[in-house]
This record gives sequence, structure tokens and C-alpha cells, in this order.
Amino acid sequence: MEAIQSSWISSTGKFIDRFEREFADLCGARTALSVSNGTVALHLALLGLDVRPGDEVLVPSLTYVATANAVRYMGAEPVFIDVDPATWGLDPRLIEASITRRTKGIIVVHLYGHPVDMDAINHLAAVHGLWVVEDAAEAHLATYKGRPVGGLGDLGTFSFYGNKIFTSGEGGAVTVNNPQMEVRLRALRGQGVDPARRYYFPITGYNFRLTNVACAFLCAQLERRDQLIGRRREIFALYRQLLSGVPGLDFQPEAEWARSAPWLFCLLIDAAKFGVTRDEVQTRLAAQGIDSRPFFIPLHTLPPFREGSRQRGEKLPWTETLAATGMNLPTYTNMTDDDVRRVAGAIVELSR
Repeated sequence: MEAIQSSWISSTGKFIDRFEREFADLCGARTALSVSNGTVALHLALLGLDVRPGDEVLVPSLTYVATANAVRYMGAEPVFIDVDPATWGLDPRLIEASITRRTKGIIVVHLYGHPVDMDAINHLAAVHGLWVVEDAAEAHLATYKGRPVGGLGDLGTFSFYGNKIFTSGEGGAVTVNNPQMEVRLRALRGQGVDPARRYYFPITGYNFRLTNVACAFLCAQLERRDQLIGRRREIFALYRQLLSGVPGLDFQPEAEWARSAPWLFCLLIDAAKFGVTRDEVQTRLAAQGIDSRPFFIPLHTLPPFREGSRQRGEKLPWTETLAATGMNLPTYTNMTDDDVRRVAGAIVELSR
């Protein structure tokens, strides 16, 4: 309300500066740039890194399509790597086999809130002269070895879409440590304008800005971050309590060095042991008015990417297994314990 009453409702206002400062601090980064959505955050990061047509970027296949789309926006080619079953993120052991003379960088995805093994990936990147972008769209305030995600690679990207832990409806951010990169990204984000000379544009830029009103929403939620994160952790704990021990059900793993963000509660269903397939579970839950989501369809199987993947001979067994058996249960901050019990109870009944 303060943002609206101030009349500063577009891409200028005190809440933009405040959000960028506070969010950067939470991510352990030098600064953050607010942008209009998470896909734009990825696009801006790749623009800043000067990705060019013909370049290759290593990405996981088990992620939302925006990760690979942003690579294609640059005329570059996403090369898909399988995930580590212990983290569901990019498997560092498989990276070197996919590096070619055209490889410029790696986009890691902290999938469903769990951090990737960043030390291993940063080491490989340094050896081969590659940059690393963290796609942390789903991992707000997750930590890797006690350090927050978003400040562990060359750049970090976030989404504040309506289903995220912190949301402005649509919105995103890029976290940055390099001061020269910050200057470049701020110019690209704001139509390429020279900050010292109004209406002078020395480069071709983009309108990727976020509004003061949207940043005010985010500032309000950052003030309540302990409450929001804490309630989601309670929901996760109750789901685990109610569903533990049911044959054929398994949960998202958490490495000993990780503290996952409680975004969406993930469930794996072994149909042979549970008695019902993942898709049948979803259908039966929907009939009871309970929504759910399958895991992302592997990107290497989608029409825009599958021919290139086939030509490269990519084999991603863990990606395909997780995608075929995984689902997300309803998870939101205002969810009550009775809501969780209803969802979990419906799933348990299906196993009988």
C-alpha cells in the first residue's frame, strides 16, 4: 500500500533498491538486479556472459523449459546432462564427457529446492575455463555447505512466480558478485541507457525491469521470511510423518551438506510396490478435488530439443526415471495441518 500511495508504481522507487539490497545480502552476493520474471533473469545472465550463436551450454534435462529456452534465445545450443540421484541436480561426474571446443558454460539447477554440488562443478568449470550460472528459481534461501545459493557461481537467477516461496506474481532476480558485470547487466536490463546521460543509449538493451509495486510485495515477504519458510518446513515434516513407511513411496533426498528450500513436496511412486502408477494416483486425487503435478518432462525429449539430443547420443536414465515416477503434492504457506492430512490420507488409501 505504501508503494501505491507514493505513486511510484513503475520501474523506479525505493522498494526496488531495498529489495535488491536485502535479497543480495540473503544470497551472500554483492548485489541483485530485479527483473520481470525468472526466464528473463536467465536471458539477462546469458546476455551478460556474451553467449553467442553456435556456443554450447551444459544444462540438466530435468528442469523447467525456461532453462533451455534461454540458451536458445542466444542462438546457442543446450547440451543435456543426466542428474545425480543423490541430489536430483546436474551430476558433476558426467560433465567432462560432454565438453567440446564449443562449450562456454554450465547452467546448474537447484531442482525442487535442493542445491547442486557446487564445489565439484565450480572446480570442473575452472579447469576448463567455463562460467557457471545457478538457476535457483525454486531454491529461495537454500544453503550449500552453510552458504546460500545464488552467490556460489558467476551469476545466480531466481523466479518470483506465483507458486514460489517469495512471489510478486511475476518477477525474478539476477545475483552478481563482479562489479563490472553488474554495470553491464544494469545497462542491458534498462534499454541500454547510459546511467550518466538521460536518453543516451550506447548499446542495444532490453526492457527487463521489475516494478516498485512488485518489489514492495517482495520486501514485505522478506520481512516475514522466517515465518514463511518455517511454516513450509512444518508442512514438509507432516507429509513425511504421514507418508513414511508406505510401501512404494519415497521422498526427495537431502545431502548432508545441503539445506533444501521447502518449495514443493516431492513424492516418488514405485508402481510395482505401491500398486498404482504415478499417473493413476494423480487422476484419483483430482477426482477428490486434490491437485498435484508430475515432475517436469525431460527437456531432451521435447520437440524443440530431441533431434539435437538424439544426434549427440545423449543417455539420461536417472532423468527419465525420476520424471516418470515423481510428483509434487500441494504445498503453500497457508495450508493447514488438516489440508495436509487430507492429501496424505487420500494417497495412503490408494495403496490399500
